[in-house]
Amino acid sequence: MSKSPISVRLTDDERFDWLRLIRSENVGPRTFFALMRKFGAAGAALDALPDLARRGGASRPIRVATRAEVEQEFALALKIGVRFVALDEPEYPPALRQIDSAPPVLALRGREEAMQQPAIAIVGSRNASAAGLTFADRLARGLGQAGYVIVSGLARGVDQRAHVAALETGTIGVLAGGHARPYPPEAVALLPRIAEFGAIVSEMPIEWEPRGRDFPRRNRLVSGLSLGTVVVEAARGSGSLITAKFAAEQNREVFAAPGSPLDPRAEGTNDLLREGANLCARAEDVLAVVDPIRARDPFSRFEEAGRDASESAWSETPLFGVDLDAAPSARAGDERNDASTRDIDVEADSQAARRRIEALLGPAPVSIDDLARAAEVPVRDIRTALIELELAGRVEYYGGNRVALIAPSAEA
Repeated sequence: MSKSPISVRLTDDERFDWLRLIRSENVGPRTFFALMRKFGAAGAALDALPDLARRGGASRPIRVATRAEVEQEFALALKIGVRFVALDEPEYPPALRQIDSAPPVLALRGREEAMQQPAIAIVGSRNASAAGLTFADRLARGLGQAGYVIVSGLARGVDQRAHVAALETGTIGVLAGGHARPYPPEAVALLPRIAEFGAIVSEMPIEWEPRGRDFPRRNRLVSGLSLGTVVVEAARGSGSLITAKFAAEQNREVFAAPGSPLDPRAEGTNDLLREGANLCARAEDVLAVVDPIRARDPFSRFEEAGRDASESAWSETPLFGVDLDAAPSARAGDERNDASTRDIDVEADSQAARRRIEALLGPAPVSIDDLARAAEVPVRDIRTALIELELAGRVEYYGGNRVALIAPSAEA
């Protein structure tokens, strides 16, 4: 993908097809962009989905989002003041654009300007202590006054206190479900106030009811929108620690507020400090680290440390260009190769590569680069095989650009 500043503007038809593609079964962000690189347009990718899933070993036809479903989502979005922003459009948050599995389309309510400002995430316990809530309030106000938008996940406790404290300076709430199904119910009254000076975002369908596995997905967006993530209080195993883990994987700063060793709500944050997180006892501790990063304007363009570099198996060709890997050679004399014979040979090679990749995969996640080296097949074949296997519901992606085969019992 290009590392120049983003200036693409989708047509209404393209936006419709992008949303329809990402709403189709088993199409996650990585597979979405791999399909775009392979076919050049979302419409062409939609046409190819059934055959790709069949080749990947799907036990039944893949469900492709219908035009009627997407038309209904657009209509409801318009009714509640939500608009859709695609990844390569200028309104898309530049920090989020660089993470692994960046959402191809964001549903946005509120002010687009908030998405372009430097941001800090503040997360913590739902059952926070009075001291934790007071600290989250002071921290959000201090960082807001220093010019940072505050990002959080709208949950009870620390999240909501941080949102309220940053209402006047700007805050971004990230939904685990769709805009028409905000969670928790206590956040509903807060949403219009957030939208006035900030924004609410979601990658999920408008009427999606959030489930347990949707909250970690939300957490990666909370950290991905931000230069750094501050964990105020967190018990061991809490969702806030998942957000901190995503932040570290995304090469963002991680901060933790120290707490009493007698309080279980401080066990997770104290663990983070032992593991090397930045100590946060006041807003100035955060500013000392992130102000120099902000001064470098790290998200003004794609950089080598961004999503392209971490997804080398996917980044051989431009998103909106021709797949040069799959293009026929232009050397003199190639015209003698019969087109139909070449297509048969390519398909045979693809099937052989897919069988080899399947044999190398197992339940333990492996990096895609390591998989490519072990398979000893062209990168384009790795991409194609993983597209087909994911569309068939047979592989799952993990952080750090890793992939694993789903156990047969999980496919039923």
